[in-house]
Amino acid sequence: MSIIPSDQGQNRPELQKAIEEIVESGFLGVQLRVNDEQGEWVGSAGARELGQSGKPLTNGHFRIGSSTKNFVATLVLLLVAEGRIGLDAPVDDYLPEFGLDRRITVRMLLQHTSGIFNHTGELYEDGTIVLGVPWQGKEWVDNRFKTYLPEELVRLSLSKPARFAPGTGWSYANTNYVLARLVIEKVTGRTFAEELQRLILGPLRMTGTVAPGASPEIPEPHNHSYYRYEDAGQEKTVDVTRHNPSWVSAGGDMISTTQDLHTYFSALMAGRLLPAELLTEMRTPEATVGYGLGVFAQDTGPSGGTVFHHNGATMGSVALMYSTPDGSKTLTAGLTCVDDADLSMAPAFHKAQQRLVNEVFCGGQADPGQSTT
Repeated sequence: MSIIPSDQGQNRPELQKAIEEIVESGFLGVQLRVNDEQGEWVGSAGARELGQSGKPLTNGHFRIGSSTKNFVATLVLLLVAEGRIGLDAPVDDYLPEFGLDRRITVRMLLQHTSGIFNHTGELYEDGTIVLGVPWQGKEWVDNRFKTYLPEELVRLSLSKPARFAPGTGWSYANTNYVLARLVIEKVTGRTFAEELQRLILGPLRMTGTVAPGASPEIPEPHNHSYYRYEDAGQEKTVDVTRHNPSWVSAGGDMISTTQDLHTYFSALMAGRLLPAELLTEMRTPEATVGYGLGVFAQDTGPSGGTVFHHNGATMGSVALMYSTPDGSKTLTAGLTCVDDADLSMAPAFHKAQQRLVNEVFCGGQADPGQSTT
């Protein structure tokens, strides 16, 4: 496939224009990769570092946030295929040390229907906020190299009341995926990173993807991410490209590239990773927000049809990962920004998602009611 250098944009000027508009909306840098019937287009816009003029890399490493969840779900399902995990078995069978409600199944973890309290905090329907592990403001900045053990995060969650009885509701909780990772490690006797290499990275020859655990490092080359916070009445901005992601663990700690995300998600959607019946299970959404097992199903309307995705956001870094059901058309992107405790980039993030999905999957036409989850 032909690759269009990022400083040209010929043949697909609409894509270059889209990422430039995203930068204008407040992002520091954007790297985008689109694979479709026209071939492969790769481009970037904005800056690689704050206050510098150098353009972002087009295949730099970046933190992919909750896109991690799709990798975890795929690993669990691959172990289901190997007969080592039962999708509808009680999680307590694998992790008896936590005394989990026996009604919570592995499926419920992957679909966020367990009711378990989210260790990164909860916002309740009445507006009540219950804090979990610190991940905002000066407190997070001062402790951004602290290591949290997965077991510590699970026990924090279990010290709080469940949101609902298992299987009776839907609530997005990073802790579900911390538990899923612990199940992977318990049944295999290997680390998550080792199983990721054995079942996904190795077979697909993905060399730019890392499960860092508690390491703050990010492979070179990479763009830079930032965080703005208040300290003694003064606003400060700090480079948070390096930080220890163990506070979110399997909820969102992985690092990848647009090339690797394309390689992975196109293979997954095309049926080259999971047996057909398990891919169907993954892609069958629950009724609340259209969440399957580690993946969102999104109806983009008559011009685009259904696309599958799992995007992610973490400190100063955003990942987009979309595909058609057959894997023939993908959109993968890494966005960097100056993040803050107020999540002020969130509206721009949602608009960026919708802008790119419309451009790539809907021919530039926005469809009414399109989800931007």
